[in-house]
Amino acid sequence: MTEPAPVRQGRAADEMRELTMERGVSEYAEGSCLIRMGRTQVLCTASVEEGVPGWRKGSGAGWVTAEYAMLPRATQQRTNRERGHMGGRTQEIQRLIGRSLRACVNLEALGEWTIRIDCDVLQADGGTRTASITGGAVALRDACAWIDAQRGSPTGAFRQLVAAVSVGVVEGEMLLDLEYAEDSRAEVDLNVVALEGGGLIEVQGTAERAPFTRDQLVRMMDLAGPAIERLIAAQRQLLG
Repeated sequence: MTEPAPVRQGRAADEMRELTMERGVSEYAEGSCLIRMGRTQVLCTASVEEGVPGWRKGSGAGWVTAEYAMLPRATQQRTNRERGHMGGRTQEIQRLIGRSLRACVNLEALGEWTIRIDCDVLQADGGTRTASITGGAVALRDACAWIDAQRGSPTGAFRQLVAAVSVGVVEGEMLLDLEYAEDSRAEVDLNVVALEGGGLIEVQGTAERAPFTRDQLVRMMDLAGPAIERLIAAQRQLLG
């Protein structure tokens, strides 16, 4: 009796897509990183602004926020730009990115500066939010270094890196780092965000067709942990 063919072809179930990151790709931004995860490509730029939102003025603490957008031909069919009205999915993704990146920074040590991370998806093949977080952390670190240079002394504002990866169950098989063809038919979709110190920032898990078990959740987390360690090692190597 022949064994059924694996769901994923050409890549092991626990294997991430090919990762490349380029730092300093934007001439004008205080920090930038172009990240490629397989065919997904995201340009992350960090802009530093003096001052903070009105509700934080006088606190002495800074702020980190994020914006996320997908170019019209980032996907196989053109999608319209979101002008004037942001879709619910976009809002949810950029809030996740913002929460994740704020965990990297000591906002009190930053002082009253705002760092805005723009994550623009140039090409989408699954995992755009996880790639945005991983690339955005590199851009954020360089923006904090830029502030240190302006002040003439280290602030200690940047504490540690953060990275993210997806895990899913597709046709009963547990897979790491889903591409779109896998994600679109996944029974379970899980995004895991963690700091280099090991602390979890967010775990987003959704059962698309049938509930998943606690045992499956533990196994998915066990897949995600070493993958995030590899992502953070790549960030560290890039940052020197």
